[in-house]
Amino acid sequence: MPRIRHLYVSPGHNYFGHHGGPAGEHPIEERSSIDCEAGQGIVGDRFFGYREDYKGQITLFSWEVFCSLRTAFARPDLSPAILRRNVVVEGADLNSLIGRRFQLQGLELEGVEECRPCYWMDQALSPGAEDWLKGRGGLRCRLLSSGTLTVDPSSRG
Repeated sequence: MPRIRHLYVSPGHNYFGHHGGPAGEHPIEERSSIDCEAGQGIVGDRFFGYREDYKGQITLFSWEVFCSLRTAFARPDLSPAILRRNVVVEGADLNSLIGRRFQLQGLELEGVEECRPCYWMDQALSPGAEDWLKGRGGLRCRLLSSGTLTVDPSSRG
């Protein structure tokens, strides 16, 4: 069973829709819990109610990949917030969940596709980050049920 290490929401887009212009400056807020609505997304997040049947209602990122990213770019101080994914989980092979339904803390999700990294990662993190993240960018999901996700207090750090 994957453990939730971090939860994030952001009220606005910093990269989505900013092609050819500067990145946005919307904060990403870390939360101890988030409320999720089936078919809509995360309450208070930039993609909540974005589009019917949107494939990125909630996004996941692997804690293990994040730790490798810190090492690869010699950035031990790096926060997972920089990736702008909603849920950082430990103990899950996210790519294996593409095309599958699964549960996370009792919520039913459908893994739709990889969160493909984009050129903004080279700006936000470091040159070469986009290429390094290919195939490891996280998982875009649809929410099939409603409920609350909470950070597992035993897995923070």
